[in-house]
Amino acid sequence: MAETTRTRPTVGHQPRPLPRDRPPRSRLPRSAGPLLWTLPPVALLSFFFLYPLALVVRQSFHPDTGGTSLRPYTDVFASQAFRQALGTTVWLALAATAGCLLLGFLLALVIAFVPFPGARAVARFVDVFLSFPSFLITLALVFVYGSTGIAGGLWTDLTGATEGPFRFLTTPWGVLLAEITYFTPFVMRPLLAAFSQLDTAQLEAAASLGARAPRIVRQVILPEALPALASGGSLVLVLCLNEFGIVLFTGAKGVTTLPMLVYSKAILESDYPGACVVAVVNVLISVGLYALYRGVNRRAGA
Repeated sequence: MAETTRTRPTVGHQPRPLPRDRPPRSRLPRSAGPLLWTLPPVALLSFFFLYPLALVVRQSFHPDTGGTSLRPYTDVFASQAFRQALGTTVWLALAATAGCLLLGFLLALVIAFVPFPGARAVARFVDVFLSFPSFLITLALVFVYGSTGIAGGLWTDLTGATEGPFRFLTTPWGVLLAEITYFTPFVMRPLLAAFSQLDTAQLEAAASLGARAPRIVRQVILPEALPALASGGSLVLVLCLNEFGIVLFTGAKGVTTLPMLVYSKAILESDYPGACVVAVVNVLISVGLYALYRGVNRRAGA
């Protein structure tokens, strides 16, 4: 019978494994890492935006006569040109926003829910249209409706008149048309994104229950589109308040907005404190509208 050998466990001092090399612990607290990453963008933002803005605010309190006073503000607020420019800016922005919301909603409905050839190409063109500068659209309208434009040329050829009847482009209505034409895609883009996420089963159920198209739009599509309409409308409102190129390239001499007043005071009149006062007012209006929009969204839970 083969003997079996048993190995007895050795009871003695077991060699301890050598500790692995541990990376040295950082002496910085854990909260210092994100803070260090935020320093470069904050520094760039402060240098390229906050510092020039601070210089504008500082210049608005320093009149040409020297010293520090509120005289630039009192002079600007007392002028008739400022009050007219403020009123023109507000009503143009509100009217353009309303027109963009209405036209953008109708066009987005057609592109999203009405089947026609080329709907996808039109939706992509909306994205491309957003990259166009505002003066380019204004120049296109000038070539069509200007005094020597295409529409005026056709009118003179057909009627034998010396001038065409299209003279509205240099009026506030021409500026309003140009702003609606340019800013409508800024409303359509979020609407198309919202419509793409809409459940088509709701539309089919409403149609099977006998609801017609206007009722479906009012009770099914419009509630889903309200957040997109709010975001697009607020963006258009702020952009219209600060629009400069459209008013300048239309040549509307009787239309003076706050950005145009800044340009005229700084370049034409060399009144830099007055221009800074108007710029500060324009910035405060834009920031106030943005704060209002954020507050409404927070209360609505959007």
